[in-house]
Amino acid sequence: MRRISFDEAVKILYSGKSFNLEKSDIQLMDDSFNFLKDFSRDKVIYGINTGFGPMAQWRVDDKSLKELQYNIIRSHSAGAGECLPDICVKAAMIARVGTFLQGRSGIHPDVVKLLVEFINRGICPYVPSHGSVGASGDLVQLAHIALTLIGEGKVHYKGVWRPTIEVLNENNLKPIQVYIREGLSLTNGTSVMTGISVINQYNAENLLDWATLGSVLMNEIASSYDDFMAEELNWCRRHTGQHVIARRMREISSGSQCMRNRAASLYDGGHSEKTSFTHKVQAYYSLRCIPQIYGPIYDTLSNTREILEDEMSSACDNPIVDKDAGNVFHGGNFHGDYISLEEDKVKISLVRLVMTLERQLNYLFHDKINGILPPFLNLGVLGLNYGMQACQFTATSTTAECQTLAMPNYVHSIPNNNDNQDIVSMGTNTALLCKKVIENAYQVMSIYYIALVQAVDCLKIKDKLAPLTRKVYDEIRGIVPLFIEDTPFDEDIAAIEKYLKKNRLYLK
Repeated sequence: MRRISFDEAVKILYSGKSFNLEKSDIQLMDDSFNFLKDFSRDKVIYGINTGFGPMAQWRVDDKSLKELQYNIIRSHSAGAGECLPDICVKAAMIARVGTFLQGRSGIHPDVVKLLVEFINRGICPYVPSHGSVGASGDLVQLAHIALTLIGEGKVHYKGVWRPTIEVLNENNLKPIQVYIREGLSLTNGTSVMTGISVINQYNAENLLDWATLGSVLMNEIASSYDDFMAEELNWCRRHTGQHVIARRMREISSGSQCMRNRAASLYDGGHSEKTSFTHKVQAYYSLRCIPQIYGPIYDTLSNTREILEDEMSSACDNPIVDKDAGNVFHGGNFHGDYISLEEDKVKISLVRLVMTLERQLNYLFHDKINGILPPFLNLGVLGLNYGMQACQFTATSTTAECQTLAMPNYVHSIPNNNDNQDIVSMGTNTALLCKKVIENAYQVMSIYYIALVQAVDCLKIKDKLAPLTRKVYDEIRGIVPLFIEDTPFDEDIAAIEKYLKKNRLYLK
């Protein structure tokens, strides 16, 4: 059975790679379809000749079976709110194809062929953001995707919203036909929450890389002692993430002339101070404890990546068609708990990242704390000019919103569907809340990097930076020049946000 890796999905989503079906994929789905066609002739099987959800107790007449499949698509296209971004919808379609490629859905291969055409041609169905409780998967959002596959609804194509049938005709494509259970399989599963989570994962990993590099630059500005990231120290605590972050920081800081060596500075036996030192013996926690703070975030993201890869290659609909066992199994593979719990973990860990950025910003802005920089990195006339004073308001308020959003959503469940769905995952809501935290994090990170490069210029240390932090300094200064007089920051923040999203570090 085909397995879709996270990296393969990313290449399709961001690098223009085509999704290619193999002959073995088609054969596996065709075998599943033919088995179900024969198996279902004289049996009662949920969603094939029964109603859906609590309506499953009603048998549907044989003459209405195709109509039944169309009805679930049309009736469940009931979403509300803003539509999901195209990239999230495309990711959802990739995840849906991943489910069908397992050969456990009993659908006709033409369904997958059309989905792949949508993915490769950039045809994105209209999918509202609100509608899923994440229990029978993403019934409402998936129904909106399915609606376009039967030639109805609307799609976003080449930057324009158009009736689906027009775009299908323009591309010489035909709507799918309903054979046995295409309507139920298309609407039943975790693919939308999974697709959103794949995009979240891609951005979260990028944020962690930028936060790690920024923390090195932060410690260069503070001329911290470098042993906080020493291999010997961090090895003593047996967590992979802490080891990785410390190693990354050592590699990024290689060649820096700004950081201090404790042995050379404090262990040389030449000290006669009686009461105080001119330089802090240990930096503040938000500078010194980065391996211990960002390490758990790394571990969280590593685990989530594995969960997402498993989910993209899982049969997550119901019932499960097993040709090899000669049976159709009824259960709950559509339940979104795996994704909901992981997205809460990612969301909470990224809130912690944003909180750390905010504290580092406070260090940069607060002259009485850092003792080396002007208030708010103000290179103008104090009292007349204000530097980045108001930028801190934005960073602080955005961080506060993230803290509010940190409340776990996985623990929310409201029974519905005549209590058939008596405990639900709210997985899509969780993924969307995580997406909001990520958007906020990029905004705070943008202010953070503007402040970092301004601090470098306040201290005139750009020529002492490590090669990698110097490269980033130069690139950001190419977007936001040194400022002395007061200037609006909104466009600068947006420009740096774009830079951070586009220029990935891919730290190893």
